[in-house]
Amino acid sequence: MALASFDWLLTPAALGIVGLLIGSFLNVVIHRKPVILERQWLGDAAQYLQDRAAMQRVLGEGSSLLGRLASEGKALEGALQALPALTLSRPRSRCPSCGHPIAWHENIPLLSWLRLRGKCSACAAPISVRYPLVEALTGGLFAAVAWKFGAGAATGVYCLAAAVLIAAALIDLDTTLLPDDLTLPLIGLGVVSAWQGWIPVSLADSALGGFFGYFSLWAVARSYKLVRGVDGMAEGDFKLLAGLGALLGWQVLPAIVLLSSAVGAAAGIFMIVARGHQRNVPIPFGPYLVGGGVAALFWGPALSRLYLAL
Repeated sequence: MALASFDWLLTPAALGIVGLLIGSFLNVVIHRKPVILERQWLGDAAQYLQDRAAMQRVLGEGSSLLGRLASEGKALEGALQALPALTLSRPRSRCPSCGHPIAWHENIPLLSWLRLRGKCSACAAPISVRYPLVEALTGGLFAAVAWKFGAGAATGVYCLAAAVLIAAALIDLDTTLLPDDLTLPLIGLGVVSAWQGWIPVSLADSALGGFFGYFSLWAVARSYKLVRGVDGMAEGDFKLLAGLGALLGWQVLPAIVLLSSAVGAAAGIFMIVARGHQRNVPIPFGPYLVGGGVAALFWGPALSRLYLAL
């Protein structure tokens, strides 16, 4: 019976090690996913600029810009095609300073960075401390989820969600982008997991969490734009909160929004006052939503009670 059981794979120790490995891959996702998406968007733009019928509908048939836009689109398309192929698996990871290919023994989570003392083995250029921090964070979250939920399906679901949330938060922090490839699957993961009984959230609560998560922020952003005339929040934030609502249930949404807004406001004020951050430069909200969502994952009922007591 013991030999047939694989529950040990869902223990904190085992999932902590798995999390370290997943964290190493997340570093690649965080670095490459925005570039891959932006290449795709530029490729779409290049094709659109060369679509004469579309340009005529927008600019008018006699516009003098038609030829120039088509030429620019063709040049952009050629420039994109000349770039080396880029996926999450290729090319092999290299030092950005000297191009040294990263050997397998230089890519062991945490240990390689410590052994190399945070420097490239070929050129001694510094390796960002964020790489081991992402690995440690992922490993720690995986272990904490296993400790919280035990050896069951909920642990697998929430570890997968934690990996996606880490990648989404750091991509948003770096680029102010929240890719649909990361946010939309969270909604589906939550609803399907609730439907199948894999997580301690009913299907109705999950569906309502997705609905209210999206439209609550949409309503706030829409109201802000009507009053101020500018966008106060991006649609990626709506989808991210919808994913958190689908995974955790609608009941924790007020606590997530309150916690993330309070921390985000404090961080924004600090950046403006202490760091000279320009007020007209957007501050990504995704990392704060993720932080609020992770807090709700572990302390959701307590946070909800605290919110209701305010």
